[in-house]
Amino acid sequence: MCTMIVHQAKIEGRGKNGQDWFEVCEANVSYDHPYDMPLEHALNIDFVNEAKGPSARVAVELSIEAARNLVKTIQAVLAQAEEQGVLEDIRIAASVR
Repeated sequence: MCTMIVHQAKIEGRGKNGQDWFEVCEANVSYDHPYDMPLEHALNIDFVNEAKGPSARVAVELSIEAARNLVKTIQAVLAQAEEQGVLEDIRIAASVR
């Protein structure tokens, strides 16, 4: 049964698809049937830039345990950066890599 659980978040970031990096503007997060993972349901995250078309997409499918572990790990990394006084978004000039 489809859950139809989907949330969208406006984000600012970069994603890599093949050799190319691109701006990601939105994360679509759902708990529903995965496309490839052999589970009935999974936490699915699509990092997208809809203005650039379907190739500007990075998709991730996670088990429930993996999704919860990822959330805890992200929170731990941000907390440690904050404790060290380095949690800030500082704009730098774009560089060619």
